[in-house]
Amino acid sequence: MPLTAEALAERLQDTLGDLIVDTTVALGEVTIEVAAENLLAAALQLRDATALRFDTLIDLCGIDYLTYGDGQSTRFTDKPRLASVIHLLSVRRNHRVRVRTFATDASMPVVPSVHTIWPAANWFERECFDLYGIIFDGHPDLRRILSDYGFIGHPFRKDFPISGHVEMRYDPEQRRVIYQPVTIPPREVTPRVTREEGYGAGHV
Repeated sequence: MPLTAEALAERLQDTLGDLIVDTTVALGEVTIEVAAENLLAAALQLRDATALRFDTLIDLCGIDYLTYGDGQSTRFTDKPRLASVIHLLSVRRNHRVRVRTFATDASMPVVPSVHTIWPAANWFERECFDLYGIIFDGHPDLRRILSDYGFIGHPFRKDFPISGHVEMRYDPEQRRVIYQPVTIPPREVTPRVTREEGYGAGHV
């Protein structure tokens, strides 16, 4: 029988100790925060410790916390902007955990690669690099995987323009594909709301 989220959080704390910066239990799921310099040590424990046995990496993604604090949420306003998040599953123990690691420098975001611990991380880390610009130190082949070779910027960052920086087209005179500045004029799209006359009348 799988552990409750609270029991798993206690087991993680007992096993990893000071390697954990913060633990959150919400909606039946456990999230731990690990500093970048401790990620590889924590990852080995997560995979190999008898009480944990997180043998399968099921996902790795990036998060941009640029706009946190603009609204009601202030949970991450004192944290760095970019983070890598690993989702792990223990097939043997039937439990899951989410591991968040912040890149301390937004201008050069670097976190360790975990591909030697969970080989499935290889392409996930390339995707995260492509879309968020997070550099995975130690990755054997860190290059774009979804966008084009000449793509500029990282499209999942919250300050990336909706229209992009450049556009690509075929030039019949040069007989090749060329890149040029975006020709779409910037505009603000406001949703149009249409209501019938008397909408809601007679209803409390």
